[in-house]
Amino acid sequence: MTRREEAMENFKKGYNCSQAIVLAFADMLPVDRTLLLRLASSFGGGMGRLREVCGSVSGMFMIAGLLYGYDGPETGQIKAEHYAGIQELAKRFEEKHGTIICREMLGLSVRHDVPTPEARTAEYYKKRPCAEIIGDAAEILDQYIREHPVG
Repeated sequence: MTRREEAMENFKKGYNCSQAIVLAFADMLPVDRTLLLRLASSFGGGMGRLREVCGSVSGMFMIAGLLYGYDGPETGQIKAEHYAGIQELAKRFEEKHGTIICREMLGLSVRHDVPTPEARTAEYYKKRPCAEIIGDAAEILDQYIREHPVG
């Protein structure tokens, strides 16, 4: 199974968009799976259903941070190089979807949505492009990782 397929399947199992991504890359990380899922739990629905940055984008950024990030109070080149990678991931996602903002991709006018997620029914999946968006994010991140092997 590809990471794209795994991320999409994770979403269809009920994980939020951010969790679906981080779980698809969990095998690359020296991080407890439960901790990783808890970390990503706040970012579904564009950050707690605020419909801001897409959770799959946040998930990409979390994995990139764990793979390529820094862990000190860096200010110079190290931080700039890491942020350049994050901006590259965002650019690739935007090239495919026109934005990294959840509500814009879903055509919603609501900024702060109700906190209760919709039930994941067959109808939900028909009207929401989220699984495909998540798959795209996983594919973008997977390609980026292949281009930038981890030390």
